[in-house]
Amino acid sequence: RVARAIASGTHLLAQAGTGTGKSLAYLVPAMIHAVDDGERAVVSTATLALQRQILTRDAPLAADAVEALTGRRPVVALLKGWQNYLCRHRVAGGYPDDDDALFAASDAVPRTGAAGLGEQVVRLREWAGRTATGDRDDLVPGVSDRAWAQASVSRAECLGPACPFHDDCFPAAAREAAARADVVVTNHAMLGVVVAGNPGVLPEHDLLVVDEAHALADRVRSQGAASLSASAVARAAATARKRASVVVSDLEAAGQGLQAALAALPDGRLSAGPPPALAEALAALDGAARGVLTGVRQAAGSAGGAQGAGGAALARTAVSDLVDVVERMTSDSVAQHRDVAWVERPRMGTEPPRLTLAPIDVAGPVADALFDERVAVLTSATLALGGGFEPMARDLGLTLAQAPWEGVDVGTPFDYARQGILYTPVHLARPGRGISEAALDEVLALTEASRGGMLGLFSSRRAAEEAAGVLRGATDLTVYAQGEDQLPALVEAFAADEDSCLVGTLSLWQGVDVPGRTCRLVIIDRIPFPRPDDPVSQARSEAVAAAGGNGFMSVAATHAALLLAQGAGRLIRRAEDRGVVAVLDPRLRTARYGAFLARSMPPLWPTRDRDVVLGALGRLAAM
Repeated sequence: RVARAIASGTHLLAQAGTGTGKSLAYLVPAMIHAVDDGERAVVSTATLALQRQILTRDAPLAADAVEALTGRRPVVALLKGWQNYLCRHRVAGGYPDDDDALFAASDAVPRTGAAGLGEQVVRLREWAGRTATGDRDDLVPGVSDRAWAQASVSRAECLGPACPFHDDCFPAAAREAAARADVVVTNHAMLGVVVAGNPGVLPEHDLLVVDEAHALADRVRSQGAASLSASAVARAAATARKRASVVVSDLEAAGQGLQAALAALPDGRLSAGPPPALAEALAALDGAARGVLTGVRQAAGSAGGAQGAGGAALARTAVSDLVDVVERMTSDSVAQHRDVAWVERPRMGTEPPRLTLAPIDVAGPVADALFDERVAVLTSATLALGGGFEPMARDLGLTLAQAPWEGVDVGTPFDYARQGILYTPVHLARPGRGISEAALDEVLALTEASRGGMLGLFSSRRAAEEAAGVLRGATDLTVYAQGEDQLPALVEAFAADEDSCLVGTLSLWQGVDVPGRTCRLVIIDRIPFPRPDDPVSQARSEAVAAAGGNGFMSVAATHAALLLAQGAGRLIRRAEDRGVVAVLDPRLRTARYGAFLARSMPPLWPTRDRDVVLGALGRLAAM
C-alpha cells in the first residue's frame, strides 16, 4: 500500500498495530523510490526511541535489502533542530556565559541523582573535543537543559560564515549530510518549524513519512504556541543591556506595565482578545521592544572582541523573539479566530501571570506546508478513531490537501480477544472531581488480585499519588510513582520487577513499552477528556460547532479516544502477552459516546463482571 501510494500520488493513512513492522513497510518502498527515481524521502518520528530504532536497526536492514535488489545502497542521514548540536564557537568561549563562574566545577549546584551544573558543563567541554557528531543524544550520560544551553546556540544566534568554526560546524554538517542523503530521519518538532513558515529547515523531498502520526497535530499546536510575561520581558531587556550595552529602561517599564495589566485579569480565556488595558500595555511593549531592537542592531555592527559578535547575536535574538511574540499578540488573529488567547498563573514558584496564544486549527497550515506537492504516508497503531479514519484525517489536514487520501488498517499480529480483557466496572459512580474512594478500592482489589504487574494511568498527578498511597499502605508491593524520579529511570525499574507497580499521568499513556508479565494489568481511572476549561479545546469545539459540526465529538471525544487507544495499547506488546485493561469509568459502557470510544481501543474481550476479572488476574499471577 505504501508503494502504491507513492506511485499514484495518493496520501495514505496506514493503521498498523504493534509488531507489524511499520518501519520496514515504509522504509523499503521509500528507499527503492529514492534510488530508482532519484527522489528524497523524509521520515519523521515523535519519540527518540523510535528514531534510534530506525537509525540503528531498521534502516540498515532495509538498506541491505534494497542494495541487494537494486545494486545501490541508499544513504540515510539524521537531522535535528539547530540547538540539538554542540556549537564549537560557544564551547571555545565565542559567546558570553550566562554565569561567569559556570565552568568552575567548584561552583557546582548539587542535584539529587545528578551531577552539579558545573560538573556537567566541564564534562560537556571534554566531550566536545572527541565527538564526531556534536549530537546531544550521543552524550551519555546526558546533561540538563541548563548545562546544554552553555554549549549550543539557536539558528538565529549562529554567526554563519563569520564564525571562525564555520567550516567545522556540527549543525551545518548535519544539514549538508541531509542534503546528500536519500532518506532523512527527523522529528515532529522539525515539522512544526516547517509549518510555522520555515520550509528551508528540511531538504527538498517528494515523499514525507510521518510515523507516530497520531502525535503530529498536537506537536504542531504546541510548537505554534507563544507566551509572554513580565519575566520574559525582563530577561530580554537584561540580555540586551548586558550583551549589547543598550539602554533598556523603556522596555523594562513596559514589562512592568504588562505585569500590572495581566495581574488585573483573572485566569482564563480572552474570548474577544486583549481587553483595552492589556491592549494598551502590549502596544507600549511593542514600541519599546522595537526601539531596543534598533539599538541592538546598531551595536552589533560595531561589536568587537572575542565575545562581541556572539554577545550581540544573543541580544539580537532575544529581543527579536520578543518583538515577534508581541507582534502576534497585537494582531487580529484572535478576532479572526485563528488563535486563542488566555491568561494563566503558574501553579508553582513566583513567576508573574502570563499571556498565552495558541493556534485553534492546524489542519490548514499542515496541509499547505507538509502535504502539498508531495506524497504523505502517515502511520501509527492508533489512527482509526471510532472505527474510521475521518476524524484523524480531518485533524491532520488530509481532508484539505490537494491530492486524495485513503485509509487502511493492516491489522495486527495479536489476537486481542484471546490475549486480554477490557473491564468496565459499571457499579462505580460517574467520576467527579478527583478520584473516589470506591475507585481507589477497585484499584487496590485489582492490583492485589494480580499481585502487582500494574501500570496505573491517571488523569491527574493527585489521583496517581492517592493511588500510590493506598497501595503502599495496604500491600507490600513495590510502587513507583511519577515525579519521584526521572521517568526513564522509573520505567526501567518497573520493567525489571514483574511484581512492581508504576503509576503516573499523561507521560505514561504513550510510548511505554514493557512487554511480558511485568505489565499484566493496566488501570485507567477515567475517560481522558480534555479539561473543561482548556482554552484550546474550547475554541476548537466552538469553531466546529460554528461550521455546523459536533464540537464535543470532533474535539473532546476524539481526544479521549486517541488517549484511550494509546493507554490500552500498553498491555499487549507481544504475541505471548496476557492481561487486563480496567477503565474505572462507567461512561465507557453507559454513555452515548461510549461506543465511539470503545471502537477506538484494541478489541479486547469486554466484561463488566468483577469476579471474572479478579479470577483471571489471580490465575495470571500464579503462572
